[in-house]
Amino acid sequence: MAIWRPYAPASQLWRDSSRTRVFGLGTQGEPTTRKVLWAIAVIHLSSASPMASDIRRVVTTLDANGKAVVLFDSWLALSPEPYGIKSLNLWLTDSYPAGFFFREDPSTRPIGISPPDNGTKFRVVEFPPLDAATEARMDPALLQKAVGARAPSRGLPVTHPLMHRTRSVDYAVILSGEIDMVLDDSVTRLKPGDVVVQQATNHAWVNHGTVSCRILFVLMDAKEP
Repeated sequence: MAIWRPYAPASQLWRDSSRTRVFGLGTQGEPTTRKVLWAIAVIHLSSASPMASDIRRVVTTLDANGKAVVLFDSWLALSPEPYGIKSLNLWLTDSYPAGFFFREDPSTRPIGISPPDNGTKFRVVEFPPLDAATEARMDPALLQKAVGARAPSRGLPVTHPLMHRTRSVDYAVILSGEIDMVLDDSVTRLKPGDVVVQQATNHAWVNHGTVSCRILFVLMDAKEP
């Protein structure tokens, strides 16, 4: 009897010696019922699985007896934004020292680019490849306008549509893909595993590659630089 090999090469999924296989589930000589059951199982698992781009978020809390328990455990999808960018806020705090949210989910609150006053913002952003034509059509101060009055006054005028600065200390971890960190007069190429600390400086995340780049951010409200 043929064995189901989910990671077998495509050629093996269709042919096993001289017998034809059916989507890697078995040979034509096997009972039809067996093959149908396998197909149903595969379809069910595929439909029940989260999208590859989704993120599993687990949040803990304390119950009424002070015991540590899981408050949230779910797969979250990134939300689409202009120019193909996708983002997801994972958590927010709005006080210092940071307070707790033992029941509610603060990440669902409306929030702009900057973190809350005296707070933090934990998020993931995915930047798709940016072609020259789209780049040329963008408002020259697109993101800086979105930051608005919350932007620190110290700094040079922005030189790229995606360039901006926030009154915050930001930690960034490149999770996948590659991206250019564009500053006032320099460009640094970043790859998976690289980390960045932004200190209220002008910067733009520009993807001139061929695949999307996903970055994990922690933004912390800070003093005026």
